[in-house]
Amino acid sequence: MEYSGIYESTTAFYYDALSILCESKTILFATISTTVLYSLVFLLSLVGNSLVLWVLVKYENLESLTNIFILNLCLSDLMFSCLLPVWISAHHWNWVLGDFLCKLLSMVFSISLYSSIFFLTIMTIHRYLSVVSPLSTLGVHTLRCRVLVITAVWAASILSSIPDAIFHEVIASECVYSKDQGLLASVYQHNIFFLLSMGIILFCYVQILKTLFRSRSKQRHRTVRLIFTIVVAYFLSWAPYNLILFLQTLLKLKVIQKCEVSQQLDVAMLICRNLAFSHCCFNPVLYVFVGVKFRRHLKSLFRQVWQSRQQTMSPAPFPHSPGAFTYEGPSFY
Repeated sequence: MEYSGIYESTTAFYYDALSILCESKTILFATISTTVLYSLVFLLSLVGNSLVLWVLVKYENLESLTNIFILNLCLSDLMFSCLLPVWISAHHWNWVLGDFLCKLLSMVFSISLYSSIFFLTIMTIHRYLSVVSPLSTLGVHTLRCRVLVITAVWAASILSSIPDAIFHEVIASECVYSKDQGLLASVYQHNIFFLLSMGIILFCYVQILKTLFRSRSKQRHRTVRLIFTIVVAYFLSWAPYNLILFLQTLLKLKVIQKCEVSQQLDVAMLICRNLAFSHCCFNPVLYVFVGVKFRRHLKSLFRQVWQSRQQTMSPAPFPHSPGAFTYEGPSFY
């Protein structure tokens, strides 16, 4: 707890009781709101992404590269959401899991972030090639190509996350960066990847929109709409958080030295971090509102579960649409 002033003659601390009371209320509110939000996000993400995986495996063609991308995005979101109970525990009782798990879970956290960025970028590039230059995607339908692409994305995510494992240590019962250089390197690396991916995505969608304006394919319009919605949701969730992280590095470098700015950044970080960490439960909601096929599959799934609970006759499996995957599109259309 910081004090507001020091009387040098008596070396006694003078505390502003009102400031301490307000600060205590702020900390209490932040603790309660973070705990409630993270718990809710964890449950929603666990249920939502598990349903998406279930629908993908039960009803959809996993030979579709876009379906594979969506499946891996779900796995990435589940990986991230499973860390939320750990952060809640650390928020209340400090870090009690030891140095090894501090490094490992910090690395898992970064892997989930980088894999989401990479998969969204690859999805957009694939959609760009499918719409603008369809013949160029003929070779990506093979099993070998799908395995290579997915393996490359996860490998790149793991390699990008190694510095976070190296620089994290348990210090004063907290899992934190052991050196400021580690924090700066991590923030700059993540921001570079984030901005680079957003630049690639923006370029791809400008070209896609130009092509779609000349096309009458409703399926292609729906295809682009869902991926575009997912990308926009990701950008709006993580861009403010990345910006605040960058501004906080300026405090570390003494570029910003005003106390008021530091306090405002702390409040902004709380809000933006909660928004960013909530993203792992957003995609299933987007699939429900944007994905026509996903809603249909979900209704069929719930109907089967309800009928089985009523111990009626076994429901017939939901038929696959004939020729549904002659066009390589997302599964939820």
